[in-house]
Amino acid sequence: MRKYFLWAAPIFFTVAGLGWLQQTEIIWKLGLIFGFSSIAIGAGHVRILSGYQYTFWIITAVCAGLIYPDFFLHVGSFDMRNKWLILIIIQLVMFGMGTQMSIEDFTGIRKSGKGVLIGLLGHFTIMPVMGFIIAKTFGFEPEIAAGIILIGSCSSGLASNVMTYIAKGNLVLSVTVTAMSTLAAPIMTPFLMKIFAGTLVEVHFFNMMMEIIKIVLVPLAAAMIHDILKNYGVVAKRRIYVLTIISAIWLVAIIFLQGLFAIVEDTPLAHILEIVNFSCGAFIVGVLYHLLYKIYPKIDAIMPYFSMFGIIYFTLVTTAAGRDNLIQIGFLLFLASVLHNGAGYFFGYWLSRLSGLDKKSSQTIAFEVGLQNGGMASGLAGSMGKLATVGLASAVFSPWMNVSGSLLANYWRKIGNPEDEATPDTH
Repeated sequence: MRKYFLWAAPIFFTVAGLGWLQQTEIIWKLGLIFGFSSIAIGAGHVRILSGYQYTFWIITAVCAGLIYPDFFLHVGSFDMRNKWLILIIIQLVMFGMGTQMSIEDFTGIRKSGKGVLIGLLGHFTIMPVMGFIIAKTFGFEPEIAAGIILIGSCSSGLASNVMTYIAKGNLVLSVTVTAMSTLAAPIMTPFLMKIFAGTLVEVHFFNMMMEIIKIVLVPLAAAMIHDILKNYGVVAKRRIYVLTIISAIWLVAIIFLQGLFAIVEDTPLAHILEIVNFSCGAFIVGVLYHLLYKIYPKIDAIMPYFSMFGIIYFTLVTTAAGRDNLIQIGFLLFLASVLHNGAGYFFGYWLSRLSGLDKKSSQTIAFEVGLQNGGMASGLAGSMGKLATVGLASAVFSPWMNVSGSLLANYWRKIGNPEDEATPDTH
């Protein structure tokens, strides 16, 4: 079936070209969108293109957002940039990623301590510094520049684990660095944003830290609750169920007694209470998801697709919201993404080699440093109400990171390891 879509793509692009020549707007616009959609569906039919299917969907989303911005920004009177919708979708993205991780991933530092430290050091120094230098060199307006620094200050995402797997790298090291950088993000991302972007946009350290906990750590905790219920003993399960009952009672009490408390919004106490409520929700979601998993075990394999859908949504809405900016500086942003991403690979690899890591571990660190969590950057930009400006970099950087990561991973896999150092780093 997919091959028919692949064959249809040139036809749609031809129709789009004819529509352009005839100045028939609806024909060339729909022709482009259907053409890219057909490639995205049909790519799975060709082995060499199958790894880029998700990237083609991202490109389709960018195309659609540029061509019909108003259509994708509003559904009736509902604004697709609604703060709560963005929060729910980014939590779904992070939860979907979390289901592919486990408690054991956070204990991998015992096996790869030196590599993890080098990975974290490289990730939280090279990328924000390069983001700052590139943003200043290109002379982007303040909020666009802040977006480049933001994506450089975020944790690494699961894409780095996928690329490491394709390249036959040190997967234990990769997963551990991703897990540890995610845990460090609530402190490191606001800290780096304050240092490098504090003069460009208003950065509230505490508020941003709370947002990251809410959009990253809370859904990750829900996924870990599922992992405990799936893989640990009766005692651990009993404790989870007790905490879930307590959480449910707490949330019910908050709903019915909220009128008795007068807590001023946007204060530290209000943020802390919100985190407590979300954490209670994480127990309930984790348990409910586990019950669903027991009925349909294949759901764990499906969840990453929900994460992909979430990233595509952010790309679509961000592109639509920032269409005017993207038309003006899109090429420069793309060039910035190539430089930023390339610097991550280069310096990540050579920092590791100079620190004494083997080639496979160094390749792994290159992916961990060079590939950022674009979903997290989009979610933070949305929570700031600046999706069209601060969020624009992630909409451009994310597709390129997938393309470059796939190319580099397949290249390293092809050339193999001359040193025959396939064993994980144990320093």
